[in-house]
Amino acid sequence: MVLDLLLITAAFMVTMVVLTPTAELSSAKVGQGMVRALLMSAGFLAINSALGLYERGNVFNNTQLVARVVVSFLMMGLIVVGVLLVLPMEAFYGHTWAVVIVMMATGLLLLVQVLTGEFLPKSLTRRRVLVYGTGTKAKAVGESLRSRSSSAELCGYFASPNEREHLVTNWGVLTPGETLTQVVADKRVDEIVIALSERRGGSMPMRELLDCKLSGVRVTDIATYFEQNLGQIRLDAVSAGWLIFGEGFDQGFIRTSVKRLFDIAGASVLILLTLPVMLIAAIFVKLESAGPILYKQERVGLGNKPFNVVKFRSMRTDAEKDGVPRWATAGDSRVTRVGKVIRKLRIDELPQLFSVLNGDMSLVGPRPERAFFVEKLTQEIPFYAVRHSVKPGVTGWAQVRYQYGSTVEDTAQKLQYDLYYVKNHSLFLDLVVIFETIGVVLTGKGAQ
Repeated sequence: MVLDLLLITAAFMVTMVVLTPTAELSSAKVGQGMVRALLMSAGFLAINSALGLYERGNVFNNTQLVARVVVSFLMMGLIVVGVLLVLPMEAFYGHTWAVVIVMMATGLLLLVQVLTGEFLPKSLTRRRVLVYGTGTKAKAVGESLRSRSSSAELCGYFASPNEREHLVTNWGVLTPGETLTQVVADKRVDEIVIALSERRGGSMPMRELLDCKLSGVRVTDIATYFEQNLGQIRLDAVSAGWLIFGEGFDQGFIRTSVKRLFDIAGASVLILLTLPVMLIAAIFVKLESAGPILYKQERVGLGNKPFNVVKFRSMRTDAEKDGVPRWATAGDSRVTRVGKVIRKLRIDELPQLFSVLNGDMSLVGPRPERAFFVEKLTQEIPFYAVRHSVKPGVTGWAQVRYQYGSTVEDTAQKLQYDLYYVKNHSLFLDLVVIFETIGVVLTGKGAQ
C-alpha cells in the first residue's frame, strides 16, 4: 500500500514538474500538485481496499482477479480526471499527459499485483487458521480450508472439552494437553474460527480467546468465516439472531439511490451496445419456429410483488403444455436450436434490460423466480424470503459463483450467495459481478 501511494504520487509529480515551464514552477505550485497527487493515491488505495486487493490471504481465481483489476483501473481513471476537473492547475499545461502517465502507473501496479499473487509462495500469502471444534461444523470449515482455492492454511483442530462430536481425523486434532494460547503461539496462528456444534456449558475458554485476540489473533465465528472467505452466508452456520444483530442488509436511501442511478446508466449503455445483437436474435427466433419472438412470464420481485420477465423465446411454444411449471435442465429437449445458442451466450436475457429501465429489475441481484417455486422454496429453505428484500437482477453474485441449478438443493446453495449479496451489495460489488458475468458469458459457463 505504501509502495502504491509513493508510485502514484511520483507519477503525477514528475509529469507536472517536467511539463510545467520552469518560470512558473514555484513551491506553491508544487504544494498544489502534491495535494492532487495524494488525493489520487488515496483514491487508488480506497478502491483497492474496497475490492479486497490488499487483504492478506485473499486468493481470487483468474476471472475474479481480472474483474477486480478492471474495476480498479476504470474507477481510478474517473478519480484522476475528476481531481483535475474539480481542482485544475492554471500553471500546469500537461493535464492530458498527467492522466496518461498516472493511468500507466496504475495499470503497472495492478499488473504487479496479479503477478505477485501468481508467483509468490502460497505460504507468504495465506493466513494460518486454527479451527476450534471437532464436530460437523468444524469439519465443514476444515474441508473449505483444504480446498485448492482456499485463501488460508489449516493449522489443525482444537477440541472443546464439551464437544460430543469428533468427526475430524485424529492427525488434525492438536495436542489436548496444551492450552489454547500455547497452541496458537506454537503454530503461529493468524485466525481462530469458532466452529462448535454446542456453545453452552462453558464450551469456550473465553479468557484464552480474549488473550489470543489481544495478542493480534483474529477470532471469528463460523458464519462470519464463510461470509468473508467464501462470499456466502451458509445456511448450516447462520441463525436469525446473527442476521438481525450483525452488520449489513442496509437498504437506506443513499445506497438505493446510487444503485438506481447505476442501473439506469448501465442499462441504457448496454441496450445501445447490444441492440444489433437483439435484432439478429429476434430474426433467428422468428425464422426457426412459429410463435412469439419474446417470452413473457410472471416472476416474484421486490417485496414479493409480481412482475413480468421478458426474454427471447428459447423453447418450443408447448414447453409446458401440461400446465406444470418445471425448471430447465441440462440437455432440455424443450429448447430449440436457436435457443441453445442464445442461452449459452445469455442473449435470451437481454430484453430484461428494459425491465431494469422501468424499475422492475436491477442489473445485479438475485435471479427472479416464479411464484409456484417461491411458495415451495420458502417452506423448504430457511431465509429464502430474504432475497426478495432487493430487486431481482439480470445477473447476480450467485450466477457467477454457482452453476445453473435445477433442484431444491441447488437453489439452497445459490441462496447462500444471494444472502451474501443482499447483506453486502454495493456499487463495487455490482461492478465486479458485471465484469465476472462477461467472463462467464465468454466461456459459456453454467448455461442450460
